[in-house]
Amino acid sequence: MYLRKEGGKIKAGQERKRHQSLDYVTFLSFTIISNVASSNDVVSTICPKTSNPQFCSSVLKSAGTTNLKGLAVYTLNLAHTNAEKSLTLANSLAKTATNPQLKQRYSSCAESYDEAIGDIENAQKDLALGDFNGVNIVTSGAMTNIGDCQDKFAQPPKDTSLLLKNGKTLNDICSIILVISNLL
Repeated sequence: MYLRKEGGKIKAGQERKRHQSLDYVTFLSFTIISNVASSNDVVSTICPKTSNPQFCSSVLKSAGTTNLKGLAVYTLNLAHTNAEKSLTLANSLAKTATNPQLKQRYSSCAESYDEAIGDIENAQKDLALGDFNGVNIVTSGAMTNIGDCQDKFAQPPKDTSLLLKNGKTLNDICSIILVISNLL
């Protein structure tokens, strides 16, 4: 069996392959559009409930998944990395600060970040066990520890390092985790 096409002949099998290729391209296009739509749905469901919706949107769009448990894993890992960097910074500042007041505050912040890391690690364990309420509780504990550090700098002398900015970022990440854990 032959089909005519612009003066040439195409075998029926080749025509079927061409249609299969078009079907595959259509399927891929639909899948990509669906993923974009579901990504937008996840962002619009979670982010307005967080402390920093714009930051949340950026974080969730970079996660590579729209699955709530996958987003929880991603944001907990992000929080853990951020807390470890903040702990390293606080320890470094405590060692190098010349102002005794700042030196004490940085040392105290190092303890707070160490406790926050423990809370985040417990949240990761709770998530693996399916204890989403536990994730919420220990993430709240991490935020309390971060807040304790932030509060130490309400009075002069002023902190000029990135520690307070890092703390705000970590709190924003934890805020995302709280919303996700409430949806799980």
